[in-house]
Amino acid sequence: MRILSIHNRYQIRGGEDESREAEQRLLIENGHEVDVYEDTNDRVPELGKIRVAIRTIWSQESYKIVRQKLKQNSYDLIHVQNFFPLISPSVYYAAKTEGVPVVQSLRNYRLMCANSYFFRNGLVCEDCMNKFIPWPGIVHACYRENRAGTMVVAAMQTVHRILPTWMKMVDIYITLTEFARQKFIQTGLPGKKIVVKPNFVSTNPAVGKGSGGYAFFVGRLSPEKGLDTLLEAWEYLGEKIPLKIVGDGPLASKIQEAASRLPNVEWLGRRGLEEVYELVGEAKFLIFPSQWYETFGRVAVEAFAKGTPVIAANIGAIAELVDSGCTGLLFRPGDREDLIRQVEYALAYPEELRKMRLKARAEFEAKYTAQENYRQLMDIYKLAIASKNLT
Repeated sequence: MRILSIHNRYQIRGGEDESREAEQRLLIENGHEVDVYEDTNDRVPELGKIRVAIRTIWSQESYKIVRQKLKQNSYDLIHVQNFFPLISPSVYYAAKTEGVPVVQSLRNYRLMCANSYFFRNGLVCEDCMNKFIPWPGIVHACYRENRAGTMVVAAMQTVHRILPTWMKMVDIYITLTEFARQKFIQTGLPGKKIVVKPNFVSTNPAVGKGSGGYAFFVGRLSPEKGLDTLLEAWEYLGEKIPLKIVGDGPLASKIQEAASRLPNVEWLGRRGLEEVYELVGEAKFLIFPSQWYETFGRVAVEAFAKGTPVIAANIGAIAELVDSGCTGLLFRPGDREDLIRQVEYALAYPEELRKMRLKARAEFEAKYTAQENYRQLMDIYKLAIASKNLT
């Protein structure tokens, strides 16, 4: 197959960027041709607010570029990983004009929620769910606490509901979990067009020993990740087990302050993937305290690959990934006392924790290897092509 992969990169590299690149490598390794059309949020300052606002709703530049690429080469399909904000849904129309099927990965909730998280003021928020014009998001300035910016996102959502882009211009949507799939179905996307395919771990890393004697957190340092709960728990747990934190983001200064104040909390900043694998493999367990509807939980699967159990908040997609008592433990989101109880349980029953390590690795081998993910991706691509041929 020949695929055109389309992606709008973020200024701070995240899981979506890594997942797109991993899929590209997977396809190339299996003999497929992958061309890439990318834009980057690094261009936002040079474009200015007005041009960015217009492009968010409809990028004529992206439409022209993608249509020209499709004219020049014979593609089996386009796979849109992320179109926000500079590429826009206009690329769907370019593909449809040229008769090329469209696959869209849904790695956040941007089609339904201005900030893409369903999270506001420290709590899950579904106020815009099923509202044709998502006015609550505008009232609360949900996109980066900027009302004008939120109005642009709301305009993009509303215009493409009117057209109706989301219903007719995409052949197959990919969500990462059944939880996310059901959320999109609740907002009106046709269930027959939404297929579940999780993220995967590109390599097959050696199993860790879990002998480091510490708990581990890795991820973006932002409010929805449950870092307040994590730090509050470690004010009590610090004497029982050290905590290592890897990541960067808007709460970096808060994490740095906590690390200087709490003797058994260590902030390591950003680290390369190989070092992260080493750290997670030697951890007793990974802590995943998110308080929003995670669409997946990539770091949890990476922990499984290293044979490391996950203690996770019982919310959203992560609760679907972690089998409590088998591959890890679950606690009530935002509840530091329940997190403390689960950590103490893991420390009190080392034999159970050892069994969890074996089961976590078995879960990775069954569901999250590159080989299994390639099989699923090919099935989805064939389904998209067949769907296009029926229309």
